[in-house]
Amino acid sequence: MTNNKHKFPYKWNLADGYPAKGIAKNECNVFGTFICGGGSTMGYKLAGFNHLGGVEIDLQVADVYKENHKPKYLFVEDIREFNKRTDLPKELFNLDILDGSPPCSTFSMAGSREKAWGKEKQFREGQAVQTLDDLVFVYCDTIIKLQPKVFLLENVKGIIQGNAKAYSKEIVKKMTAAGYVVQAFCLNTASMGVPQKRERVFFIGHKKEFLLPKLKLEFNEVAITFGEFEQTIGNEEQLTTDQLKWWNLCKKGNAFSSVHPKGHWFNAYKLDWNSIFPTLTASGGNAEPFHPEIPRKINKIEYCCGGTYPQDYNFKQLEPKYLIGMSVPPVMTAQISHQIYLQWLIKIKQ
Repeated sequence: MTNNKHKFPYKWNLADGYPAKGIAKNECNVFGTFICGGGSTMGYKLAGFNHLGGVEIDLQVADVYKENHKPKYLFVEDIREFNKRTDLPKELFNLDILDGSPPCSTFSMAGSREKAWGKEKQFREGQAVQTLDDLVFVYCDTIIKLQPKVFLLENVKGIIQGNAKAYSKEIVKKMTAAGYVVQAFCLNTASMGVPQKRERVFFIGHKKEFLLPKLKLEFNEVAITFGEFEQTIGNEEQLTTDQLKWWNLCKKGNAFSSVHPKGHWFNAYKLDWNSIFPTLTASGGNAEPFHPEIPRKINKIEYCCGGTYPQDYNFKQLEPKYLIGMSVPPVMTAQISHQIYLQWLIKIKQ
């Protein structure tokens, strides 16, 4: 693993093994929901946790997850169906941490927000139809069912902005009533050893019966710039005619919207050597960073670095930028869960 001055590696391989160098293995068990490609799963493993598996609705994504993580338990189904199960292993009712990242598109400031609330959506062909804004509360029901010592609920910053604040208040209210002490954090991956600016909100709670201090999450790691991991390999995907037009007009370190007469292409960036990746999204297309000097798209090596995914990850039939864009960066989860272990779980287990 490449660790250097960072607690957890942003450029690494599954073959390096777990946990990360300098981190001791602990005896804490984690189970995940909305596990996607396994970003959070890898984060917990890097931080020394035993990850038991999780719930994922997408068949293709679940296949990739199974290939890379060999989970003890994998439920390929709608979280609502999982919540109805009466045959769950006893091990899942004695979890140290339950983790969940319900779909965030209805709360994202880049999405349709209020217009999509209460409406059903199907992310990918073959998936069940879901009312996405309700899934945060369905996940709360999962927490209440399994009764973990600690839970994490991750979502976009938009869930604490504007009218979506009501959802945040309801999450805290529901979980407080269920017997948990809840805190909310807004964290940026850029200060956590992730080469990407990605702001995310985490609701983190522990059972009231555990008399624990407030969790402190403060990260001040040195920012990782594109110039530190750029690696042109020669077979990168080239720009489209439209992308090339705005790439040529745009100055390094700026969004294409800075030169577009109508301000379009605000999620397309011409990087600078000292740039930190903007938020990597699953949509790709024009919502992505581009090389500062060569008219090309970012390659797999660079995407994996930006998302702190392992270089030898088997994405199978899926685009790396799709899974990486959908995932919580492993190093982000590693940083948070390591602090939860040090500040809370050690005390609980004493």
